[in-house]
Amino acid sequence: MIAKLLLGPVLLWQGRRVRATALRLPEAAGPRAQPGGALRVLIVGDSSAAGVGAAHQQEALAGRLSEALARLTGQSVGWQLVARSGHRSEQALAALDSTELEPADVLVTALGVNDVVDQVPPARALAALQGIDGLARERAGVRLSIHCAAPPMQHFPVLPQPLRWFFGRQAARFNAALTAQVSGEPARHVLQLPAALQRDAAALMAADGFHPGPRGYALWAEALAAQVVIGLGLPARSMAT
Repeated sequence: MIAKLLLGPVLLWQGRRVRATALRLPEAAGPRAQPGGALRVLIVGDSSAAGVGAAHQQEALAGRLSEALARLTGQSVGWQLVARSGHRSEQALAALDSTELEPADVLVTALGVNDVVDQVPPARALAALQGIDGLARERAGVRLSIHCAAPPMQHFPVLPQPLRWFFGRQAARFNAALTAQVSGEPARHVLQLPAALQRDAAALMAADGFHPGPRGYALWAEALAAQVVIGLGLPARSMAT
């Protein structure tokens, strides 16, 4: 990539500086599973799946998704979370392989940002995502997989220019490859982040300027819940509260 060659020294310096100075928030507190449920979800991912930016899992992706699904379907929802800060797709696959999995209807992955940051070739990251999908189907009985697209990194406040622009381009490249990979597979879908999260990313982020805050997680979860209902062909009630 010409831009990477020309801007390489600047990008490297900015990347090191961000790593050294960025605010580091903890993963959300609380249990990593909610047993039982008529509808069951397995969430695999990185720091965003682990709830960095929220105080408790109930305010993070897992808790908000279970609430949105219960409200939308009228069913009880159980979930299991396999996620760690810093995980690339290959590391998430290894973590899933070493975890005792509960039965699940739906797999949700939230991965890609660390693959972009660490410059993992998209083909390698997507091979790991395919492995996660296969493992979830084989060991948990998953029927539907929803892969969350990488977020709009060009809007991350913590990233300076031109690093912000460069990561945004790389995230878009990752998303295009992911969309191409799952095309023709009716049981796998890509979820683009809600328009509000892309348009107002900075306003919906946590204090670190890198992860969603509770409002961001709620919007993300509602979009996911709607996609789950469509993908499984479930009857839906109004999302209004």
